[in-house]
Amino acid sequence: MTSETTTAPPTAPQPSTSASPTARQVWTRSRGILLALVILLLAAVAIAVVRSGTQHGSLDPRSADPYGSRAVAELLADRGVTTRVVTDLAEAGTAAGPDTTLLVARPDLLTDRQQDRLHTAFGNSGARAVLVAPGAPSVGTLAPGVDAAPVPSDDSALAPACALPAARRAGTADTGGLRYTTDAPAADSCYPSEGLPTLLRIPAAEGNGDTVVLGAPDILQNNRLDEQGNASLALQLLGSRPHVVWYLPSLSDDSAADAGERGFLDLVPSGWLWGTLQLFIAALLAALWRARRLGPLVPERLPVAIRASETVEGRARLYRKADARDRAAGALRSTTRTRLAPLLGVSPAQAHAPEALLPALSARLRREGQPLHALLFGPPPRDDAALIALTDQLDALEREVRRP
Repeated sequence: MTSETTTAPPTAPQPSTSASPTARQVWTRSRGILLALVILLLAAVAIAVVRSGTQHGSLDPRSADPYGSRAVAELLADRGVTTRVVTDLAEAGTAAGPDTTLLVARPDLLTDRQQDRLHTAFGNSGARAVLVAPGAPSVGTLAPGVDAAPVPSDDSALAPACALPAARRAGTADTGGLRYTTDAPAADSCYPSEGLPTLLRIPAAEGNGDTVVLGAPDILQNNRLDEQGNASLALQLLGSRPHVVWYLPSLSDDSAADAGERGFLDLVPSGWLWGTLQLFIAALLAALWRARRLGPLVPERLPVAIRASETVEGRARLYRKADARDRAAGALRSTTRTRLAPLLGVSPAQAHAPEALLPALSARLRREGQPLHALLFGPPPRDDAALIALTDQLDALEREVRRP
């Protein structure tokens, strides 16, 4: 009976039956995932190191790396042409003049306001401006009347096919890359690929200045300079004036921060929509995969069988340790009411309602309802002795109701 459970003396602790995994089992299960993560991290670091090493100093006339341009600068120096590297927009604009060739290494890195300021600086200065592989974001501003074709050229080495003296003397060169269209009058369209030029020379409206648009940086790079007519074309385009100002756009330039207020969507890359769509499709496929039919349930024998009496005894010890006589009395009364209700013809839903249970119980036992109410719905006992007495009274009441 419950009274025996509540007053049972503490027993010796039983051996643990926990099935929680040990540290060795956790390591065995997770070492594969950890190994894969380590390999992925090492691969990412290796790729970053390789890419950073090969791209260091790209189009920098001080760099001897494969993608640098030190070889061009030295060849120009042998011919008496000085090369000056600048990373500030104001300095590049001030240096532009009739005796200067202004080379813009990466025009697409410039903001819209920087492009406007740079074009204003060299537009009427008489200088030659060489734009290296400008795309749609910059070519229309730095070279008005020129648009970049959406599809780049698949060819690398191309023939001049134009009357520009520098191109005719250089011959075939590695200018294949971006292609352009122009409506500028008197423009020289050279090195065509599928009908569209990859090199343009647009004369200035006033003075002797002009703008050269290169579709690819290959003729300026150290590792490609000795191929085809690359060296000849590079020296002729950059050596027509005694001074070369080599402008490398930099994020440290103060003018880069003066671009006006930009919204959040302006900072998101252009391919974010397709990336989001791919993530949504991947999440949908993952949800369908996880929601697949798993088949019927398979019964499995528990490794340890726990008797119900042990559970009752354990709960009783917890109640006793916490002095939770109110919780223990509530559990005893609730269980008694649940068992008495069907014996008295009361529905289980009304088993804990005094107005439904007590009249049926009084009619069955022919007793007054007040003592029964205190027994089944009364306050919690004051001490352990009162709890034991309550347990005995509830057992006696249930036996009396069950008596024929």
